[in-house]
Amino acid sequence: MSNRLAASEAPTLALSSHYSKEELKGSPDDFTEVSAHNDIPYPKAHSQLRGPPVPTALSSLPEYSFKIAAMGIGSYFKAGKAETPRGGSPPQAGRANPTPAMSEKAPSHNASSNDMELQPPTPRYNSRPQSISGRSTRSNGSSMFLDDIKHEVMVNYLYQQQCSHLWVSDGSGEIEGVLLRKARGQYMACPPQLGNSPFALACAALNVQCAMTVNSRVIKTFLQWTPDAVDVPLTNGLRVQILPTIEDLPRARKHQFAAFVASEGLLVVWDDDALHLVQRAKAIESELMELVWKAGGDDEDGEDKKGPNVADYEIDEESGEIKPEKRPVHLLNTYLVSITLVLVTVSLGAAWRQLAIEVSVDGEYLRLALVALFPIQIFFTLFFAQVIVGCLAQIFGPIRQLSVNSKFYSARTGPRLQSSVLPHITVQCPVYKEGLSGVIAPTVKSIKQAMSTYELQGGSANMFINDDGIQLISEEDRRARIEFYADHSIGWVGRPKHGEDGFLRRGKFKKASNMNYALMISNNVEEKLQQINRPAEWTQHDEAQAYEHVLKEVLEQDGRAWADGNIRVGDYILIIDSDTRIPADCLLDAVSEMEQSPDVGIMQFSSGVMQVVHTYFENGITFFTNLIYSAIRYTVSNGDVAPFVGHNAILRWSAIQQVGYFDEDGYEKFWSESHVSEDFDMSLRLQCNGYIIRLAAWAGEGFKEGVSLTVYDELARWEKYAYGCNELLFHPIRTWLWRGPFTPLFRKFLFSNIRFTSKITVVSYIGTYYAIGAAWIMTSVNYFLMGWFNGYLDKYYVDSWQVWFSIIIVFNGLGNVALAVMRYRVGEKSLLMAFFENIKWTFLLAIFLGGLSLHVSQALLAHMFEIDMTWGATSKEAEFSNFFIEVPKVLKKFKFSMIFSCIFIAGMIILAVGPFIPHDWRITDFVAILPMATVSASHLLLPIALNPALMTFSW
Repeated sequence: MSNRLAASEAPTLALSSHYSKEELKGSPDDFTEVSAHNDIPYPKAHSQLRGPPVPTALSSLPEYSFKIAAMGIGSYFKAGKAETPRGGSPPQAGRANPTPAMSEKAPSHNASSNDMELQPPTPRYNSRPQSISGRSTRSNGSSMFLDDIKHEVMVNYLYQQQCSHLWVSDGSGEIEGVLLRKARGQYMACPPQLGNSPFALACAALNVQCAMTVNSRVIKTFLQWTPDAVDVPLTNGLRVQILPTIEDLPRARKHQFAAFVASEGLLVVWDDDALHLVQRAKAIESELMELVWKAGGDDEDGEDKKGPNVADYEIDEESGEIKPEKRPVHLLNTYLVSITLVLVTVSLGAAWRQLAIEVSVDGEYLRLALVALFPIQIFFTLFFAQVIVGCLAQIFGPIRQLSVNSKFYSARTGPRLQSSVLPHITVQCPVYKEGLSGVIAPTVKSIKQAMSTYELQGGSANMFINDDGIQLISEEDRRARIEFYADHSIGWVGRPKHGEDGFLRRGKFKKASNMNYALMISNNVEEKLQQINRPAEWTQHDEAQAYEHVLKEVLEQDGRAWADGNIRVGDYILIIDSDTRIPADCLLDAVSEMEQSPDVGIMQFSSGVMQVVHTYFENGITFFTNLIYSAIRYTVSNGDVAPFVGHNAILRWSAIQQVGYFDEDGYEKFWSESHVSEDFDMSLRLQCNGYIIRLAAWAGEGFKEGVSLTVYDELARWEKYAYGCNELLFHPIRTWLWRGPFTPLFRKFLFSNIRFTSKITVVSYIGTYYAIGAAWIMTSVNYFLMGWFNGYLDKYYVDSWQVWFSIIIVFNGLGNVALAVMRYRVGEKSLLMAFFENIKWTFLLAIFLGGLSLHVSQALLAHMFEIDMTWGATSKEAEFSNFFIEVPKVLKKFKFSMIFSCIFIAGMIILAVGPFIPHDWRITDFVAILPMATVSASHLLLPIALNPALMTFSW
């Protein structure tokens, strides 16, 4: 239980002497204890949908009691220890209440507030109590001593740099100096007197890693010139906040990493990395100096720079605002799809002509029943025909559409919003059991850079992690995650494990239900906040207190959820994966385009690949992923609808709410839990509701996504996609009598207002999975038909040799040439280098795609016959493995495909050269053996040749 310090009350100062002179390594005998409060109202973030402004950062930072001690050249804040009864163990908080909500006492408002001490609060999650810093100073004396030395050297160095740049006026330490955090709630200060200052309290409440004051004539001059300014403009449209007093620092926009303090005439700079602190301060001071020097002068260069931007966009003469860009609908894709349909029709006509000739010769009309197979033939061959037409268009057709904006495609950024209030962005990231330091932390670092830029541009953003593993991982890992989230002002929600107290994590792939649950908690908070009556004098401090009270109330009512931080959702959601990288300056361009295009429900960013282990398999999948995105960019720029791949996309929150639904759980959901491909389902629902999906390629490869590190993960991804496509199209066979074969969603899609050519493209994409899944069946049957009945088959039949030869010519031949030529024409690569890269990965992709058939077929049939099939989370970081680990894993996961391959390989050898096989039963025809040998060898080589760990003989 903890008391709360009201915003009007002064920081608590109390004498304490818990540590001896020896423990403090030569520090004074007595020191002061300072309590930092956590009533932190943050700047307003604006949401058009969910009532009042959204707080931009975690409004419920933990309250800590800090001890400040002079320690040589520095001083540090240390979390106060709970007193341990003599001869006993430290008291443990009770865990009877399963609700991970924070309990607190009412704040004390007596006159003698300086005598009040605050204790660390109970967190909003069930966890074993432990020290705030997460370490024991007595048990880890040696490591703590080295840690003290490291931090003391760094804080001394930073102070030395501060003095050398003349950023300190008197060195008294009353408000100027450097702070460096050792651990949560534990700081070092230089000069030592700074530890007793309001600056130290404010930085502790803001929970920054390191902070420095900058006192220079440039800063004082600018603040004197503009006494009423609320921010300081810098270059490139950035601006830094101005705070009235140092006590307002906890209310600062943390991701700006800087704030001017008007009353003191100071600049306060903070950073997540102490090595970058001085450079950040120097950059701001230099830009400010440039601004002061050029003030009032004729900036001819600046006018020249503005010229092209103004010329690119039309200005409304009445409003003075930039007119929305007119985006044409490109029709090249319509022409290409039309040619594709003509090609398919001609192919069918040629086949039916053969039937007509045969009927006219022998009068056997029964063979006309083969005409009934034409829907399946179209379904299987549509993508093949589309590839032929598309490749020829890439070689000989226009490519200008790749560099201009259109309805479904953005090649370049539009005009940026110029309003003083920018939309609020929520960065939503579902995570599971990924490593904190290896996966989550680098992603957060990338996101914070983008959020920092957006806040410096005048916007607001928060990060919302849907942590599906926080209640499953070990206590140590859980504590590390929670402290990491708090240190980086991340809001998060974690749900119970599957089966706990009857709770169900629905769906075969849990990502959708994870996000739905987190959004449910957020919506419940928002609904309660809307019911609050806000008087005219309502402040952001009041909003922060109301939010914390409501969050606690929601968690108590739910009884199972864990949550902390700012979990409110803004106007737009940037959805990412846990292994994502994004450009530092992309959010303003993204929201500007979304604001200027209200018909866009989702804007999908074209992505590059972030490699982790750089094995030959990952390199090959990287090439394949880049190939896919190149094809997507080309197709969408031609006028096709953009795909939504489930991450690296910005979503309009109001559009997502319009397609929400309710199920047996009784709360509103947005992502489909009954479909494995929840992203494809969301895309279809939005398009059926009148929204469009747009592809943004203006970021280049700035957005990066991880690819599968192992053949197991890549195979699981294909199985999941195949399963998802089947459940989008078909009901299980058992229900066809009363429900029909096709799902309501697919029927709605077919008869929706989506363009007909886009429907053809979607159907052809889905058909590829069925063609791949049927390959092993049709090739096996073809082996016996061509081996035993060659010459007796109907002319309507196209044997596997012809199919195989066509695939080699089109995909390996024409496809490689077309891709190389297109990349050369758009200036991505030289022609020879592009062609060489394509040829280099041909064999790897041939083995992989050739070995998919059995596994894709398994996924399709599993849904058709209601066989349970689940997939785990994709591995995001390298795991140690070697030959001896991989062999049993391969035999376990691929035993059926390897048995299939071995049986057919042995059977082909026996039927070809077996002396005991009768002559009429032998199969020696090349056209029968080669396709079957290719399928068998590919399935056998898939887990062996594409498994780099099998080549590792280390321990």
